[in-house]
Amino acid sequence: MFQVRIHGRGGQGVVTGSELLSVAAFLDGHWAQAFPSFGSERMGAPVVSYCRIDDIEIRTHEPISEPDAIIVQDATLLHQVDLFSGAGKDAYIIINTLRELDHLGLSEFVAGFRRERILTVPASDIARRHVGKPVPNAVLLGALAAASGIVTPESLYSAIRRRFAGDTGEHNVAAAAELFRYVQDESNATISVVAGTGEASAGESQGNAGSAGNVDPRAVSRLASLPAGKLAGA
Repeated sequence: MFQVRIHGRGGQGVVTGSELLSVAAFLDGHWAQAFPSFGSERMGAPVVSYCRIDDIEIRTHEPISEPDAIIVQDATLLHQVDLFSGAGKDAYIIINTLRELDHLGLSEFVAGFRRERILTVPASDIARRHVGKPVPNAVLLGALAAASGIVTPESLYSAIRRRFAGDTGEHNVAAAAELFRYVQDESNATISVVAGTGEASAGESQGNAGSAGNVDPRAVSRLASLPAGKLAGA
């Protein structure tokens, strides 16, 4: 099972983000589940939503306490909420920000994780250019797809088009595709630099490529191809 926790604020489409991810996983032939946490949904209040993806039926509906991936839609939450609780050293952490980790006060924190899986990405800026407003939910899923390979970009784009009709869907797809390429380019650059020092392994290179043809081996081992997918409700 691959478990994703998404943090943001009310009005940023946090719940929609987890739903889009679950539909993309379903389209890829997997079982998937998406649901929000209970609590205040007022504009600007902290919101959490969850998505589980597996190759067998998902029976648990508990909040995710040990995520394989964390998406932070609003970096102002970093020092207000315990965003990273339960995350293991191999977790993917994707933060929507233009600032570097040092400037976010996370330098010591990331020392306990695989550095190539801690990503800062300009999702709001990309969304603003393509969609006309800085809502980063669908865009950030492009980053997750590129980093982890947990869903294919084709299924993600199909899920976005199903949710948002017409130009709105196409603009969101363009934004998610741009961030997908951005993360791929950043990952490939990191691999090249590390490989030059002789420290990169073949497994690490595959784990960072994040394309449909070269996905994270951990994701492959957990999500075998299925004859048919199922979408689990909360």
